[in-house]
Amino acid sequence: MRILILGGTTEASHLAQLLAHDGRFEATLSLAGRTATPKQQALPTRIGGFGGITGLEAWLRENDVAAVIDATHPYAAQISAHAVAACNALAIPLGSIMRAAWKREDGDDWIEVDSFEAAASALGSAPARVFLSIGRQELAAFAAAPQHHYVARTIDPPDVALPPDIRFVHDRGPFDAAAEEAFLARERIDMIVSKNSGGAATYPKIIASRRLRLPVIVIRRPHKPHGIVLDSPEAAMRWLDTQLAHHTGSSRRGV
Repeated sequence: MRILILGGTTEASHLAQLLAHDGRFEATLSLAGRTATPKQQALPTRIGGFGGITGLEAWLRENDVAAVIDATHPYAAQISAHAVAACNALAIPLGSIMRAAWKREDGDDWIEVDSFEAAASALGSAPARVFLSIGRQELAAFAAAPQHHYVARTIDPPDVALPPDIRFVHDRGPFDAAAEEAFLARERIDMIVSKNSGGAATYPKIIASRRLRLPVIVIRRPHKPHGIVLDSPEAAMRWLDTQLAHHTGSSRRGV
């Protein structure tokens, strides 16, 4: 049974490891190509976009895919919308691993906004030292607030317009709460900007901000279309078991 995993997250990598040791499935992991040096994966991997909904439909049909797992990032709304449309068009089952969002806890000082532009505005007019933990593609929004000193953590160097006073730390999670606290203190950070990514890999910065009593500007999640909601890679495997039980092996190449 042929499976496509839309990946780029720790959940996708874990699911790939589970499927790599299960001979009942022939799975491919798809990555958007946002990072120049992605981690080595346990499954055959394709990198890059599909060319919209029609391109994804064509790929699913040509590769005789019987089920799709969307394990993309909570902010990757476009590919999720394309997956819903393409799977509906071809009557292919779609399961979506939905990572739970972080919840505000006692001691958290959060300012929640709906966009990166709103986050830049929420920093205020007074110059501050700001830690940007949002990825590299969204950094351009902060060029509109050039009065701040920014420290941005990214995996790869950015290729977008940038604020004039910015320094980069190139690193990849998971991170440690004590190390995050030391990092924020060393950099004399006044405010943090973060997506509400959920999961454990980058949550230590939230723990560190709570300990240091730093305000965090949190960009709310976008609406993310989805298929059958799954809460973990293990749940995805159980869902695939049910799909296998109903799988006839018929090709969709002629659809």
